[in-house]
Amino acid sequence: MAILALLRHGESEWNLKNIFTGWVDVGLSPKGLDEARRAGRLLKGIRFDIAYTSVLKRARITLDLALEESGLTGLPIVADQALNERHYGDLQGLNKAETAEKYGKEQVHIWRRSYDVRPPGGESLKDTAERTLPYFHSKILPDLQAGKNVLVSAHGNSLRAIIMELDKLTQLQVMELNLDTGIPILYEFSPDLKILSKKILRP
Repeated sequence: MAILALLRHGESEWNLKNIFTGWVDVGLSPKGLDEARRAGRLLKGIRFDIAYTSVLKRARITLDLALEESGLTGLPIVADQALNERHYGDLQGLNKAETAEKYGKEQVHIWRRSYDVRPPGGESLKDTAERTLPYFHSKILPDLQAGKNVLVSAHGNSLRAIIMELDKLTQLQVMELNLDTGIPILYEFSPDLKILSKKILRP
């Protein structure tokens, strides 16, 4: 049996300010730092063999603090931009409320929640899945198949893409999927990669 833990980073400085972040490399808010440590406490007692993270520091800091809190220092860590957040293009750095005023709430909602509509200059969730899932298949699934326990610290949309595949969600269902910051989601797999259980580890 192997375990996969998916962890959305703690609240970022721009989550707090309601700003589109995407690939802009912002850090964690004080609440986000606490959420990262809390995630480590929630994961305590699980023996992880390897961790994956995006290259963005809000995911990496979350991972480092969670591992420290859970007592898992010295774990191999692999960082790759395939796990980065969805790129929001021209919306990056803009306040979400002001963007809704400028473009209209309905249009911004479509950009944020549709599956295959790109914001100007950016990625749709479909685009994000098309870079995240091949990496998941080529790097992370083989670890699980080998019986390794894997921790992934990433972002709302890259993790939604992975969960869409694992849970066999439709495009409509994934549009309604929201992931809380700093809350681990735990999957248990059989040796032939069948999902045995799924748990959301809330405090």
